[in-house]
Amino acid sequence: MITREEDLKQIEDKGLTEGKVEEQLRIFERGNISVNILAAATVGNGIQQFSEAQINDLATYYDAKKFDFDIIKFIPASGAATRMFKDLHKFLEEFDAEKESISNFLSQHKNENLNRFFSEMEKLPFYKRAVNNAIESQPGFHSLSDDAKKYTLVRTILYAPGLNLSDYPKGLVPFHDYGDHVATAFEEHLIESSKYAAIDGIAKLHFTVSEGHKEKFEAEFDSIKKRIAQKAQVKFEITYSYQNPKTDTIAVDDSNEPFRTEEGKLFFRPGGHGALINNLNELKAVVVFIKNIDNVVIETQVEEVAKYKKVLAGKLLKLQERCFKFLKDLETKNSSEALIREISEFLKNELFLGFKSDFEGLSEEQKLQYLKEKLNRPLRVCGMVKNEGEPGGGPFLVKMENGESSLQIIEGAQIDKNNPDQKKIAENATHFNPVDIVCGLKNHEGTSFDLNEFVDPATSFIAKKNKDGKPLKALELPGLWNGAMAKWNTVFVEVPVSTFNPVKKVTDLLKHSHQVK
Repeated sequence: MITREEDLKQIEDKGLTEGKVEEQLRIFERGNISVNILAAATVGNGIQQFSEAQINDLATYYDAKKFDFDIIKFIPASGAATRMFKDLHKFLEEFDAEKESISNFLSQHKNENLNRFFSEMEKLPFYKRAVNNAIESQPGFHSLSDDAKKYTLVRTILYAPGLNLSDYPKGLVPFHDYGDHVATAFEEHLIESSKYAAIDGIAKLHFTVSEGHKEKFEAEFDSIKKRIAQKAQVKFEITYSYQNPKTDTIAVDDSNEPFRTEEGKLFFRPGGHGALINNLNELKAVVVFIKNIDNVVIETQVEEVAKYKKVLAGKLLKLQERCFKFLKDLETKNSSEALIREISEFLKNELFLGFKSDFEGLSEEQKLQYLKEKLNRPLRVCGMVKNEGEPGGGPFLVKMENGESSLQIIEGAQIDKNNPDQKKIAENATHFNPVDIVCGLKNHEGTSFDLNEFVDPATSFIAKKNKDGKPLKALELPGLWNGAMAKWNTVFVEVPVSTFNPVKKVTDLLKHSHQVK
């Protein structure tokens, strides 16, 4: 356990407390807690599907109301591109040019991603740059065999003194080739935000980045800001933040004892993207759009994406208005059975909240206090797409320990697959979470919520990792859109799969939806 003086000093230097670390160690002893899913959220049962008239109405409503609010787009962007190029790293590790050809290697390994990469690599947005770099750095490149050229290009794409993309933040990897310029995911987020988040000619964006990458993002913005400002007719205000080291979590060995490095020090790891609830908490905007860094579209598709962003935001503003009105009614009007009934129906029918079983037995004053607490929470409206085989968490109706139920975004690892009933419910899911979220972060008095008050700490997750070749157990904090938002009011809305265009592996850039015509 934590007994050494140097341990306590290390904990203090990280900005943690002994009590916080001991609490984390108790979670390892406890183990993962599975959620209790009651049903998969589907259209008509937790997921709302809008007609074209309703879509237009909500988008128009948002456009008319947005000037009354401070709006910002929040993009988690600290991830490196290494995983995106996983198959290429594997190729360089295993391919032996002296013993086999690339075609034989591909035939033996049957890796569809590598097959597609080598057959269509000239369509990648950074292919021309890679070729030019290879020509400059390797005399005689043109005289190399076809296999040798391909091998050289892979190394040029991944490593310095080539493009070194594997070491780049994913947001700065070139995604789309427009002929006169090549756009990164970072740039595409700026263009997209100009279509729905600009107020008085200014679009605000906040990126969470790795500390070592901030200067790269700033340099990229400096190089493109004049061009994109002219194109979008919008100025961009960009802010950055890092994951706070105070959100790091201690690692343990298989016996749940603190894992120690070869130097005998405690080993702490970043607590996962759930730690970003603290970054989100620092934003003082009224409306916040959340989207992953790698989920962008080419410019010809951006208007449709923007339309559905407005739909989600319009729904948020309408729901928020009703919540605020009810809260003011509770403060200014004499309570009545009619008001209790109206609020109860709103919470159950519009926000899909299931009340605790003894609600009807409460006194009128207790009911009013209960309803007030349910209304006075952060609100999020989440786009959900039909499941077409893409990985990701899903929308479910979940029963909480106190007997209440609510809509939640649940990852597969949170579900008890050994329970046949739970497994069957999960298999019946029709939609999944593309991380397309609009948030309301202030209450009816205009004060920002403390988002840490709405985290469910029981949803932290223990994962198996390695350090210096030794196995360890790591503690992931409640996920940003999972347990970190578990006590928010949540609404799910179906959005088209065309608005979800992530790049998880390099060959995703070869998909039709990422090719500029």
